[in-house]
Parts: sequence; structure tokens; C-alpha cells
Amino acid sequence: MREAIHPDYKPAKVLCACGNVIETRSTRGDFHIEICAQCHPFFTGKQKIMDTAGRIERFKTRYGSGTAQAAKPEAKKAAPELKKAEAPKENRAAKRAKSGKTKKAEAAPAPEAAAAPEAKPE
Repeated sequence: MREAIHPDYKPAKVLCACGNVIETRSTRGDFHIEICAQCHPFFTGKQKIMDTAGRIERFKTRYGSGTAQAAKPEAKKAAPELKKAEAPKENRAAKRAKSGKTKKAEAAPAPEAAAAPEAKPE
């Protein structure tokens, strides 16, 4: 390593609002944070999972429990779906040919302009 180009990596303390102190190393120094793993509801297990408007039940009926899954395939078999015939996708050259914009037409002058001599005023 080259000397005198790296920042100082010194001991630092991370202080949480709950009083938890984490000792680590940093180039910036001490930190003050609002929440840590000791006081966050997700990590402590005090988090409340709220089921608003039956979202969990809708998820279970859609993806989970076998009774709901068995009913769905039968409904699909009873009503056959009609597929629309897709138009073949055209490539770039075919689109240009339809619109009349081809590279050859842009590069070459129109044959009518070359054949007609210019009229000179007298």
C-alpha cells in the first residue's frame, strides 16, 4: 500500500436513541442513530402484522390453500378461450418499403428531374 493516501481508520462508537452502543471502526468518527437492531420492532418480534381489507386471505385464495387452486383450473376448462390471430411482425425493411422510404430512393435523385432539361429564361 502507498503511504499518505489512505484515510485514518480509527475506532468509532455508534450510539442509538435506545441507549445501545456499538463499537466499530470508521473513517468519519462517531455516529448517532435513531433505531438499531436492538430496538427495531422487526428484529425484536414486537412488530404487528395488520391484515387490512383481507389481503392475507386474498393471497391465500389466489396462491395458497389447495381448495382454491383446484377450483380455478376447472373453471378454465369449462370456458375455452378464443385466441386472436396475431398479425405477423414486420421487420424494418418491410416497414420502409410500405412507407416508400428506402435508402436507395433517398440516395439517388429522382429520374424525372434528371431527364427534364432546365428552361433558361431569355
